[in-house]
This record gives sequence, structure tokens and C-alpha cells, in this order.
Amino acid sequence: MRPPAYQTLAEGLRAEITSGRLRQGERLPTEPELCARSGVSRSTVREALRLLASEHLIVTLRGVTGGSFVAHPSPEKLSDTLSTGLNLLLDTATVGVCDLLEVRESLEVPAAAQAALRRTEAQLADLEAALFDPVVDSVERMLAAHREFHTALVAATGNPLFELLSRPLYQVSNERELAAAAPLGFWLQIDADHRALLQCVVAGDSEGAAAIARAHIGYIRAAMTP
Repeated sequence: MRPPAYQTLAEGLRAEITSGRLRQGERLPTEPELCARSGVSRSTVREALRLLASEHLIVTLRGVTGGSFVAHPSPEKLSDTLSTGLNLLLDTATVGVCDLLEVRESLEVPAAAQAALRRTEAQLADLEAALFDPVVDSVERMLAAHREFHTALVAATGNPLFELLSRPLYQVSNERELAAAAPLGFWLQIDADHRALLQCVVAGDSEGAAAIARAHIGYIRAAMTP
């Protein structure tokens, strides 16, 4: 079965962008030019451009000097797209919380070990800045700090793919589950885990960091599932 014409056109343009033949900031051919070049209708061209825009590969500007321009996707935008997809899967019960945490563990444990070996002084400062005080901080602040700590931890690996894949998992698990009025004891344990993990990262203890990260996810799993 042949794919729709707009997908075929989008695939061709995507290949030109990812190969570098179309460079960041370069203007794509106009809609009439794409119609003539590909032999498809204007509505098909527009659907192909909407698909590329949804993938953050192009941006479309209006006006006399407007048009569609190549825009390489950032990790933040791609993470937002993954977060949307994860929320949809959870809404339809296609995946569950345990599935989410299983993937988190598979990423976070090795990321913690790598962070202990690769972190910079600036990244240590980011981790320390993401600590919170469960006795005085609001739930909103603790949720934000929890996400910031884990985001800083994977950033300390120096591998942007860890951050790209982990960020949406933190966003979804935090916003969906932890916001449900977790008791003070939960946040006291989360805070203790973060501080112990930070100590291992400071000391360059990769095995200790991995062990604490695994126990941390295990504690969250027990708290979030019946």
C-alpha cells in the first residue's frame, strides 16, 4: 500500500533537511514551486509542510518576506513532543505508570553512574540548586525541584540523548502522579535520595550513584502503584 502523497513529499523534504542539502535558515521552495516539482496539489503540499512543522523541522512565517524555513529541532522541542505522545498513551491506557517507571529506571540508573564520572563544577551547582526543603517548600516547588534535579542529573552525563529521552518521562510522571497530594514522608524520602545521590556525584562514586538511583525509582514505584 502506497503512503499518501503528502507523506511522500514530506519524506523527500525531510531527507534534504537531515542530509544538509537544505541548511538551517534556508528558505524552502514556494508552494507553487513544490507543486510543479512534485506534481501534487497545493493542499497536498500544505499538508506535507504542516507535518514537517509538527516535527520542528521547519517554521512558517507570514507576510511579504514569509515562507517556510528550515529549523533544526532542539532537544527541548522534541521532548515536548514526546511528552504529548506519552500523555496520550497514558490517557488511552495503552501504557501504565509501571511501564513509565521501567523505562525511567533503564535510563536513569546508567545516567547517574555516568554523571558521577563526567560532571562539571557548573553541573554540580545546578544539582545543588535543585534541592528543596520538604518542611517549608510548597508541593508546586517540590514538583518543580524534583524535575529540575533529574534534568540536571542527566545533563551531567554530557550525552544529549539521555536528556532528550528522560525529560518527557520526568514531566509526565511528575505532573500526573506526584501532584496527587503525596504525604510529607514521601517528600522527605525524595529529598534524602537527592542529597545522597548528589554526594555520590560529587565524590565521583559511579556505583553508589547507580545504586541510589535504582532505589529511588523503586521507592517512587512503590508509592505510585497500589
